[in-house]
Amino acid sequence: MKLAQFNADGLPLAFYDSEINADALPQDAIEITDDQWLELISHQGRRRFQDGEVVEYQPPAPALTGADVDRERDRRIDAGFVFDGVFYQSDEGSRENIAGAKSAATDAIALGASSGDFGWQRLLDPDAAETFKWIATDNSLHPMDAQTVVRFGYAAMAHKQDMIFKARALKAMDPIPADFASNDAYWA
Repeated sequence: MKLAQFNADGLPLAFYDSEINADALPQDAIEITDDQWLELISHQGRRRFQDGEVVEYQPPAPALTGADVDRERDRRIDAGFVFDGVFYQSDEGSRENIAGAKSAATDAIALGASSGDFGWQRLLDPDAAETFKWIATDNSLHPMDAQTVVRFGYAAMAHKQDMIFKARALKAMDPIPADFASNDAYWA
């Protein structure tokens, strides 16, 4: 005869065989059929004992944590942003490049770079390219004057900051919504 002990949810805690465990059978062990024993053993964590029957059990999804939100935040930061109607990359390396370009553009403005001057880099390096251009996500080239590069740098910062604050709001929710990663409304 096969027996098992179950927790309050009907999940098996221990299995017994009366031929093997005859002297050590707990009083709360419940007799089950050989088929039930096999089903419960073969699908531990996915079957439970309910009203004398073995039924499918779907364990609850683990509770979402702030770390889950942080991973989605980072993915969205790295996914890129739109600036002046064009989509640009914003992974860590891209953000570093944008910050460097913004710093150089700020220096060029201090040296007199004027709006519409796409050769502003030559104020810093006479051998620089004639026209400063940035590569968009679709690999297209976009000329930028120094003032545009400064705005571009601030747009990259604003994109990252926006995602950080959206993630903060999600982490403050209890519970964190199950669809936080797939529902763009949380991030818009």
